[in-house]
Amino acid sequence: MIFIYMAIVFAIGIKASLKISKISDFVLADRKLSGPIAALGAGASDMSGWLLMAVPGYLFIFGLNRIWMPLSLLIGAYLNWQIVAKKLRVYTEVAGDSLTIPSYFSNRFSQNSDQIRLVTSLVIIIFFTAYASANFVMCAKLTEQLFSISYTKSLIISAIIMSSYTCLGGFLAVNWVDFFQGSLMLIALIIVPVVVVYHLGGLGITFEQLSLIPGYWSLSLEPTKFINDFGWGLGYFGQVHILARFMAIRNHEAIPTAKYICMIWMLFSLVGAICCGLVGRAHYHSLDDPEMVFINLALELFDPWIAAILISAVLSAIMSTITAQILNAASSLVEDFYHKKLRKRASQRELLWIARVCVIIIALIAMRFALDPKGTILALVGFAWAGMGASFGPVILVSLYWKKITSKAAIFGMILGTSCVLIWSYLEDTHYIFQINGIVPGFILNLLTIFLVSKLDKSLDQGMIEDFDTTNDILAR
Repeated sequence: MIFIYMAIVFAIGIKASLKISKISDFVLADRKLSGPIAALGAGASDMSGWLLMAVPGYLFIFGLNRIWMPLSLLIGAYLNWQIVAKKLRVYTEVAGDSLTIPSYFSNRFSQNSDQIRLVTSLVIIIFFTAYASANFVMCAKLTEQLFSISYTKSLIISAIIMSSYTCLGGFLAVNWVDFFQGSLMLIALIIVPVVVVYHLGGLGITFEQLSLIPGYWSLSLEPTKFINDFGWGLGYFGQVHILARFMAIRNHEAIPTAKYICMIWMLFSLVGAICCGLVGRAHYHSLDDPEMVFINLALELFDPWIAAILISAVLSAIMSTITAQILNAASSLVEDFYHKKLRKRASQRELLWIARVCVIIIALIAMRFALDPKGTILALVGFAWAGMGASFGPVILVSLYWKKITSKAAIFGMILGTSCVLIWSYLEDTHYIFQINGIVPGFILNLLTIFLVSKLDKSLDQGMIEDFDTTNDILAR
């Protein structure tokens, strides 16, 4: 069943490859994604394997007193669709038909464009490599348990599979596969909790089992943990692999429909993941690795054929995010470095092949970091998520809604936001205050820097103002 699933994925990649003739096809599907494809693509690449592994494991350990993290994700995703998606879709086209976030920043801030493109690209490569590495760890752990092969071999197999179909079909293949994978993830997260409750003897017995665990149902409002969990929602505004879906949708009129599809999918998926963690605790009481609770339930309670489909959902979640991250990092390399700096006259065919080579390079680097994983999946994902959110989130928001932001303000904001997350993660064991999610101080510092430097700088280009006004005029029609 796993091999059948992989065959479907590769068939989608091959089909998508037939539609690719230029670099904009590979990087952004030529801005022709339908609403439903973009919606499930955004949801599946956002949630990744941690939806079926880390979130159930988190709730398995802490119970409802740590439900704030899933709730913050739901709120953050909604606000991202509501206040960023439509305006970013229009603005990236107005500002030089930007294909990547670095190119959007470069075109949005015409002054110091080279510097801002460089800073943005470096941040993407650093944190996306870390993010992809975390997802490789998930995939390798899963493959290792399923097929009883070594962690290293599992990692190599996973990297070959995912980089292959990404090289073939680029952004279009990633999104088509994400639509298929997102549907599979949702079905799995609905089925597993229902079957576990039935196996335990009903909801009454399930609640009774969980009530025996002290504090499992309490809704804790401990300030540090609450801020730490709710900080996750801030990260959405800077997640480039999600923002790319907004940029690729065929027109901004399709975004409201896509928003509702994505949010309904997300609501049911998060509720399912929470329920998996809760009912898993009632079933097992304890596990050596709580992040494997969904996998253990699928293997123990379902026929192997059904279990394989459910586990394919986990693979789906992991693959959707890894491929999106690798593709975005590779797109930044080829579009923002190779094409703009090294080979401005490169042919479309050359750019396509360089993009595919960059996919392989990024995958190899991420795989190398995953060879020696440190910390839990949630900790690894949290670091990368915080880095992207604190670096780009404030700049994205302010650039879309305030015409007086300057290029220097954006550069300094990104540098300080990134530095704050890196320093915060290094100091997290030295004092309890550093246990707060690094995205919170990083986001605030970035935002304050943007407004302070913009007030002091005041060097605005007339073209920037015209693009800002043109975007608002289009949206007002």
